Amino acid sequence: MKKTTNQKTNLVISADHGGYELKENLKKFLAQKYPELNVIDVGAFEFDAEDDFPDMTTELSEEIYQGKADKGIAICGSGVGASIVANKKKGIRAAVCHDVYSATQGVQHNNMNVLCMGGRVINISEAEKIVSGFLEANFINENKYVRRLNKINKLD
Repeated sequence: MKKTTNQKTNLVISADHGGYELKENLKKFLAQKYPELNVIDVGAFEFDAEDDFPDMTTELSEEIYQGKADKGIAICGSGVGASIVANKKKGIRAAVCHDVYSATQGVQHNNMNVLCMGGRVINISEAEKIVSGFLEANFINENKYVRRLNKINKLD
């Protein structure tokens, strides 16, 4: 994921207790592989078995909605709850992806801007590949994808 300017791309990341460990490991991976990213962590900041994914995912969605971040990675136990919450915010196109093809195709065809994953579903090695696919993919600006994206955006 490279920008032609010197400005860093902002990526927001969040997790509840079910995704906390994966989030922390992904932050290390992102710092090493994508130094051009400015990673904004909106929590959880410590493991708390009683925290709730809607709180962290709402913060993540708000960062993107306000233009403070370009993309996001939301992690909970399965990824499903984070996806549901993220998609409540206008302009968010979030999906649960536990394979590289879906993460890449989600960006290429649907301009997906939030990747949701389950910390209890995948390991760090697979998550790194999925995140790379998500970050390195670009929306395909062809008529059929633009037409479909416009239809999605009208639903906001």
